[in-house]
Formats: sequence, C-alpha cells, structure tokens
Amino acid sequence: MKKKDLEIRLQKVKNFNDPDASLEQYMTPAVIASDVLFTAYSEGDIHNMDVLDLGCGTGMFSIGAWMLGAKSVKGFDISEKAIAVAEDNVGAFGADVELNIRDIKDVDEKADTALMNPPFGAQNRRADRPFLDKAMILCDSVYSMHIGTTIDFLNEYVRSAGREICFQRNYRFNIPHTFPFHNKERHNVDIIMIMIR
Repeated sequence: MKKKDLEIRLQKVKNFNDPDASLEQYMTPAVIASDVLFTAYSEGDIHNMDVLDLGCGTGMFSIGAWMLGAKSVKGFDISEKAIAVAEDNVGAFGADVELNIRDIKDVDEKADTALMNPPFGAQNRRADRPFLDKAMILCDSVYSMHIGTTIDFLNEYVRSAGREICFQRNYRFNIPHTFPFHNKERHNVDIIMIMIR
C-alpha cells in the first residue's frame, strides 16, 4: 500500500462524538497518522509485528497498523466513549483489532511496537509521561507525538530510561474549535514525532 492510499483510507475514520477536554481528545489527522504509520512500516516496525496503540482514541493508529499487515494490534484507552467510537470504526473497516478500556498504568501486554499520540499536557501537566514510561517498558520501538518545544526534555527523559531517540519528525497539528475554552476557529500546534529504540 502506498502512503497516499493509506491516508485516503484513514480519512474515513470517524472522529470523537463527545470529546473530553480533560483527556485532550483530538483525533490525529489522517495525513499525519499515515506518515507516522508509514515511517514505522518502512523501519520494519509494523508488518508481521505485535503493535500497541496506547491511548488509542478513535482507533486511527490501530486501524492503520492493521492495514499495513501487523501480526496483532491492541488498542487501549481509559475512555469508554472513545472505545465505543473505535469499535464502530474497527467494525466499519472489518479490522482485526482488539480494543480495551484500561488506564495506561494498568496495561501490561508486551509488544514489538508502540504507536501513540498521548495527551500533550495542556490540561494536565506531564500527562504524556505515563504513556512514555509504559511504552518504553513494554515495547522495543516507540513512535510517539509531543509538543515540539519539549524535544530537549524528551531527549533527556528517554536517555534516563536507558533508551535513545533515533530520529524525529516535525508536523503542524491543526486543532479545530472543539471545546468552549477555544477562542479560535482553528489553532495550529507544532508537534514532533519521536522514534525511540
């Protein structure tokens, strides 16, 4: 599958019905998700691999990993509402994905690769850290998205866990007006995807 074909198919993934601001529920845009997924695929971290989607939301990364030939895909989210939408999406695609309602701290399944777009910490400081900690414990390779200005901290944090950021890629995340406290129609956030081994 070509990256453009993956993006077109992922554009059909349904968004949150009732997003939770405290969980920073913003669906990863298909153009960004397809690039992250295709990067992981090109690195040999998806095809025939066991993949975890931590904080899976509506199932974007889970469905994409399945499309790219993952051996198994498990998605985890603390939100029952998010999992309900993800189940609808997985059903619509006929994807072989296991979805679980579980706090990130309680996830204990090992896998080859973790894909995630954790909360950036705008509502709850350091909200991304439990995701990073868990992913680095459970998986050999981790693809994770964060606020771009935190890269120096991320390098230090990952090194302190005995891991290394092997490469990074910058994106502009376009967040539409979603919650009452948003005062713009759209807001662009510079984010960074890091690949940890």
